[in-house]
Amino acid sequence: MQTNTDSPYAAKPWLKHYDFWVPAVLNLPRQPLYQILQIAGSNFRDRPATAFLGAFLTFGEVKSQVDRLATSLSKLGIAKGDRVGIMLPNCPQYLVSFFAIVRLGAIVTNINPIYTPREVEMVAKDAGIKAIIVLDLMTPIVLGVKANTQIKNVIVTSLPEYSAKPETAPPAPEGTLSFKSLIEDVAEISLPRVSITPEEDVAVLQYTGGTTGVPKGAMLTHFNLYANVIQSYVWGRELTQRGDERYLMVIPYFHIYGQTVGLLLATWNGAMQIPIPKFDPNLLIQAIKQYKPTFFPGVPTLYISMLNHPEIKTCGLEYVRRFNSGSAPLPVEVIEQFEQLSGAMLYEGYGLTETSPTTHSTPTLARRKPGSIGLTYPSTDIKIVDLETGLTEVPLGQEGELCIRGPQVMKGYWNRPEETAIALRADAQGCWLYTGDVARMDEDGYFYIVQRKKDMIIVSGFNVYPTELEDVLFTHPAVLEAVVIGVPDQYRGEAVKAFIVLKPGVPATVEELLEFCKTNLAKYKVPSIIEIVEGLPKSAVGKILRRELREMENTKHR
Repeated sequence: MQTNTDSPYAAKPWLKHYDFWVPAVLNLPRQPLYQILQIAGSNFRDRPATAFLGAFLTFGEVKSQVDRLATSLSKLGIAKGDRVGIMLPNCPQYLVSFFAIVRLGAIVTNINPIYTPREVEMVAKDAGIKAIIVLDLMTPIVLGVKANTQIKNVIVTSLPEYSAKPETAPPAPEGTLSFKSLIEDVAEISLPRVSITPEEDVAVLQYTGGTTGVPKGAMLTHFNLYANVIQSYVWGRELTQRGDERYLMVIPYFHIYGQTVGLLLATWNGAMQIPIPKFDPNLLIQAIKQYKPTFFPGVPTLYISMLNHPEIKTCGLEYVRRFNSGSAPLPVEVIEQFEQLSGAMLYEGYGLTETSPTTHSTPTLARRKPGSIGLTYPSTDIKIVDLETGLTEVPLGQEGELCIRGPQVMKGYWNRPEETAIALRADAQGCWLYTGDVARMDEDGYFYIVQRKKDMIIVSGFNVYPTELEDVLFTHPAVLEAVVIGVPDQYRGEAVKAFIVLKPGVPATVEELLEFCKTNLAKYKVPSIIEIVEGLPKSAVGKILRRELREMENTKHR
């Protein structure tokens, strides 16, 4: 890596605080992502890979199902570069689907299973999805929008199919294919020879608002994801016993955090994954009692809910070697309460969809600095630049936009060269991702996120983009103007609040507007608060001043 010796970050003070087993630079894999399962299937063949609804699958069984599904997908015409949607909650079928798709060199396109038809259609059309694997309960949504997309094959599965007592599944709906049959009906595995260039070929299209708030597909290559898996493994390897780990996976696989830190890292470690299809504190407590997980990745909302569960003290938290929180800021008081309760460290991390996702994390043995996102990952460079131009690096301790360069940084945004040029900018040192987050670094190399430069809202670890919600609200016949912001929320981190100006003489109630949002938006995007106002603060040119609204709301919560 080239180094700008004039940069205030050239000294990389974070390296002084690395745990003794973490090198400054890693020699990272240059192989297709499927090799993670190939290695696990050989090294941990007879060990359980998943525990789901009382049933277990070994790594050998998972690999066999992956190869059979890949054979069937190939016969359906799925080939290198084709986008294949996965619209599933956490379940073994997601694991099988993911590796089958990347085995063919096709591109996994994650779709949140609680998306509305409008949202599903948007992603399917933008990505050009050719086939989709969907849970039976969501099949009507996919079939309803299929005619407006490029989807040719809809593959349906159900949760009971992988349970200890599988029910006799009803025939796949007309016009769809059965996931189970596609695997069981393969008489002989026959896979095409696929040439994959890991640094160039995209493995996953992960939709995000990026730095501008408009949902777009981040192109994550095989190398990006494999690199981040190894970075994460090396960071915590002294706490890891490969082949003897149990990952409690309530973080969704379709979210980049659950996908890399959960599904992929767990497979690399030969860990048994315990997928939880939906967040329910009771299911979580039951799974901890039954399976005694050793690793528990979560988000602040999850830890807050657990602190208030009546059985939290007796469920077996002492078996967990590592708790990890990401996706949203974690209040210091929650860290302190949870660590006192569990007796184990609650690690924090930072990352973005565009970085596969992790770039920073709490070290194990170094000094704790509550409120910090920790230290930069190995093989990752950081600079903090001025907010006005993005060209000048600010002195240590000062605030500016966080920029990241490393092997985990995305290739760009799908079919959006202008957006890519905004996010990825080159200088003499290489190509940097401008995160849109305002940060500072202290003299020890610990980083702190001060605020988000962009308007994105994070609700319970999920990204919510104000422009999308405003576009929906503007379609209501009574709405004249609408603006959406995030407001502080003790449980979810942030809540969505919408300010609405009604058209003269066209009445509407808050309840009516909420029902309208529920019809067109996923549940976590629906505003928690709607305030009907007479007018909105605007600049001289008529631009709505979100900042003033946020300042007003923050004042209320102080």
